[in-house]
Amino acid sequence: MSWRRAPRCCWRRAAPGPACSAAGGRRPILDMSYSRHFLDFQGSSIPTAMKKLVVTALSPNFRQAVTLRRDAPVPLPGDGELLVRNRFVGINASDINYSAGRYDTSVKPPLDVGFEGIGDVVALGLSASAHYSVGQAVAYVKAGSFAEYTVVPAKEAVPLPSVKPEFLTLMVSGATAYISLKNLGGLSEGKKVLVTAAAGGTGQFAVQLAKKAKCHVIGTCSSDEKSGFLKSIGCDHVINYKTENVESVLRKDYPEGVDVVYESVGGKMFDLAVNSLATKGRLIVIGFIAGYQNPTGTHPIKAEFLPAKLLKKSASVQGFFLNHYFSEYKMALQHLLKMYEKGELVCEVDLGDLSPEGKFIGLESVFRAVDYMYMGKNIGKIVVELPHSVNSKL
Repeated sequence: MSWRRAPRCCWRRAAPGPACSAAGGRRPILDMSYSRHFLDFQGSSIPTAMKKLVVTALSPNFRQAVTLRRDAPVPLPGDGELLVRNRFVGINASDINYSAGRYDTSVKPPLDVGFEGIGDVVALGLSASAHYSVGQAVAYVKAGSFAEYTVVPAKEAVPLPSVKPEFLTLMVSGATAYISLKNLGGLSEGKKVLVTAAAGGTGQFAVQLAKKAKCHVIGTCSSDEKSGFLKSIGCDHVINYKTENVESVLRKDYPEGVDVVYESVGGKMFDLAVNSLATKGRLIVIGFIAGYQNPTGTHPIKAEFLPAKLLKKSASVQGFFLNHYFSEYKMALQHLLKMYEKGELVCEVDLGDLSPEGKFIGLESVFRAVDYMYMGKNIGKIVVELPHSVNSKL
């Protein structure tokens, strides 16, 4: 056993107080670089190696870009950090934007991948122990969640009452809907709100939050099953674009247009949304999934007519990227968590039970889960469950 500076050391739950010299009667800090295993709060050992997904070649084709590594070293938490054993990880459409290197062109592989996770704290740094303890359930938003263990800065972690996949739906998808509609939507009673891809991970929250604001909500989707789900969460008018012409329906049923569009599809759906705006209408772009798999990451739109269309209606188009609103993130998340705990919010989770090869379990199934999303099969947020190690009692 050896002493190291605090950033290299881990505090363990069994210690009676802050670690200092062994001569003073207190347990010394355990350094995992000198100890083969580190015992967590229920006696299961943290291994020295783990599985994780790594971007090894930049590509929007997730299977070509990402490699499963089975012998990656388990990271050490520093002084203000937590080591989280991931139990559930979230799938996002933008995972392939990240694997393609579109967010930061200066970064080169290998890159850790995955944006969000939820699990148990199994080790932590000394200063982090002031606010967290081993065994605590936490969620986080941080690159590198597609791994069995992830180090998370304590200040960025979100303490939770338990490890439930429903909580994970709020971290990116729920927060995106809440903050964007609050800041950009101008929602009020009676306004007509169109949500595209309404039965997806973030669409489900846009529908519910607009209804909470007493708006009339229209949602687009691609199946009768999704239509049924949307009706169950309060969507006033569901349009199945596989069986109905969305533009014709909107023109007929909403001749004066819609006041707000929550848009995540792009391409032709974006053009249709622009054409459907009412006077002073607002179109919020939170994504354009139709183009993500293309080499450029985009899909053609009729941009040459956009200025004239917006001017004619005094309308607006505004983008929303969650990273630019992190100052509001914790407040938004606390509000959403309270809504869920009070039964005021449905957090639909799709664990892949109806996918051809069954439930998404283990990091190996992340590839299937990404494919499942791009086939448009999911209802709600796609979540992958990570099984416990065989020697774990958690």
